[in-house]
Formats: sequence, structure tokens, C-alpha cells
Amino acid sequence: MVAKTSPPALSSRALNRATLARQLLLRRTALPAGEAVARLVGLQAQNTRPPYFQLHARLAHFDPAELSALMESREVVRIVTLRSTIHTHTADDALTLRPLVQPARDRELRIFRGGLAGVDLDRLAALSRTLVEERPRTMKELRDELLTHWPDAEPRALSAAARCSLPLVQVTPRGLWGQGGPVALTTAEHWLGRPAEPAPAPDGTVLRYLGAFGPASVKDMQRWAGLTRLREVFERLRPRLATFRDAHGVELFDLPDAPRPDADTPAPPCFLPEFDNVLLGHEDRTRIIPAAYRNRNGVGNQVYGSVLYDGFLAAIWRVDRADDTATVTVQLFADPGAGAREEITGEAVRMLETMSDATVYDVRYATFIDFGD
Repeated sequence: MVAKTSPPALSSRALNRATLARQLLLRRTALPAGEAVARLVGLQAQNTRPPYFQLHARLAHFDPAELSALMESREVVRIVTLRSTIHTHTADDALTLRPLVQPARDRELRIFRGGLAGVDLDRLAALSRTLVEERPRTMKELRDELLTHWPDAEPRALSAAARCSLPLVQVTPRGLWGQGGPVALTTAEHWLGRPAEPAPAPDGTVLRYLGAFGPASVKDMQRWAGLTRLREVFERLRPRLATFRDAHGVELFDLPDAPRPDADTPAPPCFLPEFDNVLLGHEDRTRIIPAAYRNRNGVGNQVYGSVLYDGFLAAIWRVDRADDTATVTVQLFADPGAGAREEITGEAVRMLETMSDATVYDVRYATFIDFGD
């Protein structure tokens, strides 16, 4: 009888380096912006600027105009998908991932059922589609139109029903670099000029997730996608996957040939925007955020830019502009050691050179105050 062997254990540092490698944060890549968006399975985009800063941290020669041009040509779009939040996705992913996560949107809609008494949801979806495909509309415009049909409904519930029922994209100029615009909505199919794909089997998305976020547990993937009941998918894929365990004994899955660098591989300092992918892709986020620093980069929807040093969250940052001067203020959680400030300062200046039109740059350090203590 052959004894069953336990999967190899991966330390937090080993998981950190593997995740950074998948996220293109261990060393910058020369990938075009569109390919990077696809590789990462989208970019968190609750605000308009973070996708640009996410790509700057990952791409060797990134120009914000590159992503902006992809948005104008409708090769990438802003759409509600994973975790019911707005993401920047390629057109192909917008038309496939949204159907895949639709069950989560259906569950979300149940929260608002009390305000939708007497509302025919199929009719609401059809009417909303007609309205936004006639011309892009703001959510207020759409809600006001729906209220003429269901005046007794709760207005916020009508908005939620439209958003949950339809794959609505934010049309440009919203989201373009250096430009602004209201959140005007139409359907992904109308904006992209082709129908949505049928909801795919989740197997392919599980493999893509592991390629971008692995090694990872079933719960990690479920938290990232906002889906449930993925255990059976992982079990179906088990013969094709490598397995490990973390320091707590949790089983982790991975693509057999995916990079898993040595735990001592050097990691450059990174300035990440609020809601960066790497900060939100797992149930257990200690592979990036040390347990002692949990919630230090934000609580709920109040989130700050994050500085990674030696691969882990080490500080928060912000940019202030006065006349022609852009000032980055870095609040370190602890002294990162000799030479660290010089490295962090160099990366801050590099970021400003690309992401700011200021002519003078300043980097300052401030004491972090944890108001939660």
C-alpha cells in the first residue's frame, strides 16, 4: 500500500513571489496594454484612474494614452462584473465574464425585492434595454423613465434591477485619461456591436484565475469572482492541476507550469492605486498584506494607494498638486531599513514622470496614524 503524501507547503513569502510574478509585479513586462488587461482577467475600476496606475506598475513603457485609445476604439470597456464592481475588461471578456457571474447579480437583486413589489422584472429589463440602446443614459435618466411605469417602486431598487439584469457599460468619454464625463450607460452588446456569448463553463475562468492569482484556494477564487459552489469545478480540474498547502494547511491549486519563484527573489517597490487587483484577489490576503497591517490601506470603500516594499504592503500614498508641483506623500508603517527610502523615492518619481504633467516633483514621508487603534 502506497502512503498518501501531503502536498508541498508554501510559505507566505513563496506565495507572495508567485502572486507578484503572475500579476506582472515582480518585474515589468513589455506586453501591450490590451494583452495585460486580458492576462490579468480585467482591472478593478471603481474609480476611473486606478486602471492606468495598475498598468503603470506592471508595464515597462506604459503610456496612459495607450489604454485610453483602447477604450475609445471599444477594445476595452468599463462594466460591472466580478464582486459586483466595475472592472476594465477586454471586449471579449465583457461579453463572456458577465454572463458567467450573472448568478451573483441575480442574488444581489434579491436584496432590493422589497422595493420592487408589482414590478415585472422581465419587462423592466426589456424596457431598460430599449432605453439605453436608443441612446446612452445616466442612471438617473434611466431611473426617471422607469418610475413613469412603476411610480410606487423604490427608485434605488429600480436602478439596481436595471444594473443587475443588463450588462451595462460606461461609455466614453467616461474613463478616458485626462478627460471626464458623466456615467452614461448602454448595453455591452450595443456598444461592442455583437451579441453576448452564452454563459461559459467556469473551468476556463478557473484556469485563467490561477494563471493570474495562483496558487490559490477554492475560497480565494470564490471571493475574487463573487461566485459560490466552485469546489466541484476545482475537483473536476484536479488531474490537470498542481496542489500545495499554505502555512495554515489550506489546500492551494495551481497550473503545473506557472512561475513559482524562489521566496528570496528580489521584489521592486511598487506604487499601487486603490482597489488594485493584487490586493483583492484572495480570501486570505496575507500573501500581500501582513496580518498586522490589515485594514491600514483602507476600510470599506475608503481605500488609499498602497506601497509594496519587498513584496508586501509597507505604506500608503497620495498625490497632491499645487501649481506645477506634484507631491507624493508616503506614510510608512515601519522603518523598512537602510536604502529603502531611496528605492521608494525613485519609484515615486518614476511614477510621476509618466502619470503626471507636473514639471516639479516632490516626495515626502509622513508618520502613519492608525485611527483604528
